[in-house]
Parts: sequence; C-alpha cells; structure tokens
Amino acid sequence: MNFCLAHTLRTTALLLSVAALPILPVMAQNVIKIGEINSYKAQPAFLDPYKKGMELAVEEINAAGGVNGKQLQLITRDDNASPGDAVRAAEELLSREKVDVLSGAFLSHIGLALGDFAKQRKVFFLAGEPLTDKMVWQNGNRYTYRLRASTYMQVAMLVPEAAKLKKKRWAVVYPNYEYGQSAAATFKQLLKAAQPDVEFVGEQAPALGKIDAGSVTQALADAKPDAIFNVLFATDLAKFVREGNTRGLFQGREVVSLLTGEPEYLEPLKDETPNGWIVTGYPWYGVQTPEHKAFYLAYHRKYNDHPRLGSVVGYSMIHALAAGITKAKSTETEKLITAFSGMSFGTPFGKATFRKQDNQSTMGAFLGRTKNDNGRGVLVDYRYIDGATVQPSDDVVKKLRPSH
Repeated sequence: MNFCLAHTLRTTALLLSVAALPILPVMAQNVIKIGEINSYKAQPAFLDPYKKGMELAVEEINAAGGVNGKQLQLITRDDNASPGDAVRAAEELLSREKVDVLSGAFLSHIGLALGDFAKQRKVFFLAGEPLTDKMVWQNGNRYTYRLRASTYMQVAMLVPEAAKLKKKRWAVVYPNYEYGQSAAATFKQLLKAAQPDVEFVGEQAPALGKIDAGSVTQALADAKPDAIFNVLFATDLAKFVREGNTRGLFQGREVVSLLTGEPEYLEPLKDETPNGWIVTGYPWYGVQTPEHKAFYLAYHRKYNDHPRLGSVVGYSMIHALAAGITKAKSTETEKLITAFSGMSFGTPFGKATFRKQDNQSTMGAFLGRTKNDNGRGVLVDYRYIDGATVQPSDDVVKKLRPSH
C-alpha cells in the first residue's frame, strides 16, 4: 500500500510538472513589457510622484482587462542622470528583458540620447518629460514621440504675459544644460518678436544642481534689470529664492518663471514662496473637470496623498501607450508609429493628440501667479492653456525637423 501510494504521488508530481512546462512561455506571451528609464535618484521630487502615477495607471488598465487581452508590466531602470547609463539601460531592457517599447526620461540631454538610441535600434520610444524642443524638431525622428508640453510651448504661454508687463531691461537665469539653454534662447527670441525694444542686460547659467546662489543673485542685481526670466528648478530654485529674498532681488521686479508653479518645486519653498511670479504649473487643488476629479480621487485613494505634476505625467504616459498599443493591435514598432501619428488619448487635463507633423503631444499646462498663502506656496489666477494653441506654424516645424 505504501509503495503504491508513493508511486501514485511520484506519478502525480511528474504529471503536474510536465503540465506546468508550457505555462511560462504562455504567461510571457500574455504580458506587454514597458521599459522605462529615468533619473530617480537625481530628481526624486518629480520622479517619485511620477512613478506612482505610472503604477496607478498600470493597475487601472490591468484591472480593466489589460491591453489587447494582455497585462501591462512596467520595468524601470535608473539612468544616474547620465546619457551613457541611460543608453546602456535601454540596451539591457531590449536585449535581456525583451521589452516591447521604451519610455521615460526626465533630463533633456538624456531624452535626446534615448531618442537617438531609438532611431538607431528602430524601437518605439515615448519620452514622458524631457522638454527640449530638439526632441521633436532638430533631433526628431519617426520612432520618438513626446508627451509633455515642450520648452517652446511653455515659453510661448509665458511670453504674452511677459510682454504685457512692458519692462525693457530683462535678466535671464537658467541651468546650463540642454533644457535651460533651450528655454532661455526661446524666451529671448519670442519676447523680442513681441516687444522689439526689449534689452537683455544680464545672464547667469549655473551648472545644474551646483548653483552658487549668492554670487548668481548678486550678479543679477548688479545688472539692474526691470524683470527676470527664471528657468531654475528643484534645489537650485530653492537656493535662488532664499538668496533673492535675503538680498531683495525680487523687490519691485517682476519675475516670469518656467515650471515654478509645479507643486514639486513650489511646495518646498513654504514661507519663502515669493508673491506674484508669473509661472507655469499645476494647481491640483483647483482643477474641477471630471477627468481630473476621477484621477485625483484614484490617486488619493491609493497613496493617501495629493498628486504632483509628475503624477500626471507618469499616469498620462502609460495611458497614452495603452491607447497606442490598443489602436495598433500590436507592439510592433512600425504599427505603433502608424497608430500614434495623429492619435488622441485621455489625460487628467483632458484629451490630447500626438501631432502628425512632429510627434509632439498637445497636452497643455496651467499658467498663473504664485502666492504665499500663510506659508504655503500656491498658484492663483490660473488658467489651462491647450498645447495646440502654442505651437509654431507647420511651415516653421518643417524647417526645424529633418525630413525622413
């Protein structure tokens, strides 16, 4: 009896193990792998909420049945804020993890490196965050799409407000890498076109993350500008604001500032928040559209926290990928390129579209003024600006973007 029982158990175990053999490849076929690369350690203020937004979107999509009957799987890598590391991570995601698409990037020079990699390897890449215009124009390629409102788009939102100030002498401060250089150049070009008598009397370009805020602030004050255009963000912004407040740089001067209204950068300023800066940002507490309410409630329910702009970008990026893969009925690169061209998709800010002429999304941004609300930095007098309304003409884009 014992022998028979043991024999039966061994036979059963063998049958079970044989039956289990096909399960792994079948499971692999039922998963869509999204490879994502970002500067998590270098830029945690933005990228921690961003990752939470991505994970919420993956959870929602999978709970609703996935994409084309398959579950999404997110595989992330840290690029150490290095273009070389980003490209190595992309190579590893393709060769070892066998991801279906690439996505991500925060810093503009890393986005450009990944865009070039996508072109060389002929793989689809959705850049979520890098803002440089070169992503879709000078360095644009058919494999690379970009989600967020670009440097040009956000500067084009700010310039009409800057021109209304009728200030003649402007100083500019920006981080000295691709994004900062691009933002400063675009602001000068567009403001000069809107206000031909403008003069740029001072310029400071500290290395990203290494600002000597005292000397930068003093140099700007010495230039005696009527107004300042600021492109600094994260810890550089906090140090600049502190020194500027201490030295009276902002007293009697208008400041126009890119990204400063984003909660990632505005909230840490707390009681040092300057009043009245004209900024782009994200007033999460005031957006009452159905799309945003649904997103806010889902995010708050999952994380017991409010979303930041990074949360919106991560969430929207995954939903855009899901929409494109659904439309293509495939993860094949050529089919994805066809599907994404001119495709509309949903975001917490409403519907957006990937433009056929340059692969840029029309997702917009909020424009408003900063306010120190009892020691809390908030955005007031804000309005949403559709990204489609702040694009250059198609003729200009054709000249900027290489033909394929």
